[in-house]
Amino acid sequence: MTPPVTGTIWAALPIPTLMIGRIEKVECIADCNPAAEQFFSLSRRSVKERPLARILQIDAPIDAALERCRVNRAPVFINDVPVAMGERPAVQCAIQLALLGDQKDLVLMLITPREIAGKLGKADGIRHAARSAIGMSQMLAHEIKNPLAGITGAAQLLSMGLSGEDRGLTDLIVAETQRIVKLLDQVEQFGNQSLPECRAVNIHDVLERARRSAEIGFAAHMKIRDAYDPSLPLVWADADQLLQVFLNLLKNAAQAQLMGGRIRIKTFFEQSLRLRAASGKDVALPIHVEIIDDGPGLPADIADEIFDPFVSGRENGTGLGLALVSKIIAAHDGWVTVESRPGRTVFRVSLPRAPENTENKEAR
Repeated sequence: MTPPVTGTIWAALPIPTLMIGRIEKVECIADCNPAAEQFFSLSRRSVKERPLARILQIDAPIDAALERCRVNRAPVFINDVPVAMGERPAVQCAIQLALLGDQKDLVLMLITPREIAGKLGKADGIRHAARSAIGMSQMLAHEIKNPLAGITGAAQLLSMGLSGEDRGLTDLIVAETQRIVKLLDQVEQFGNQSLPECRAVNIHDVLERARRSAEIGFAAHMKIRDAYDPSLPLVWADADQLLQVFLNLLKNAAQAQLMGGRIRIKTFFEQSLRLRAASGKDVALPIHVEIIDDGPGLPADIADEIFDPFVSGRENGTGLGLALVSKIIAAHDGWVTVESRPGRTVFRVSLPRAPENTENKEAR
């Protein structure tokens, strides 16, 4: 595994970056830039050709993500992943994987720090601040919607006695207040702290409900095809919350191509993926759903932040749809990732299967 010659650009990169290659099927570090040396307090010589897993503890199935990057020859973005080294505190990071030019096996791994977890008290303070911000947004959304309803009603009454340009102005008032109400609905929905009510769910039933809603609504201009694995076991999930996830992903794909295009919904079983849940337990995520579109791809400047609230690649987009997807899937102890290039964007949702005893009851 010999990395290409690196020069001034590599040395000047401000983001900690590793080159990852394979030695006897093991993911190893081929090189690291000075920013990575400084951030992790490591020397380039000490990490070269050493297994990645022995140097960094990345709380995500990173080997599977590297493999997807190589097989699909497309970037992979993983948002908000704890990354630690040895006994040092974990750091929340966004990870971006991309093939290195024409190299078949070498993958660039850009590690962008988000926040330092630090001491437990500090982490608790961060979580408390986040909950306070969410609660404030919900309260404001509720209080703002009440006067908006009055404004809408008054404008509609006024329009009954008007005509021409004057009526056009009242129609504009109604349309804009309705648009604001929809935005506030999204803010309230994002702030909903209710936990999923999980049970054994047939994932294809949920996907078909989402597909039917999309085909007669926001995705009527798209061609939607499926590639379902009929042998999939039941998932352990809240069906209504999953429906919201898949509706948001389908809407995201449809809005990327207003002139029409294709969306493919794929399901499959892959046993190897595991993730550490918030409870600290390792959870197997063998059931996968992919929403694939042939649109222009994600804008490069926001691709690694696409699951953050208020980040949107569309004009007038709220940036809450994909943030809600990430929030719901995290509450299910699942995993959502995206890989994107022009002509192919894939959102993959990975979920746990239902316990065997619940599957048998559901089957009866």
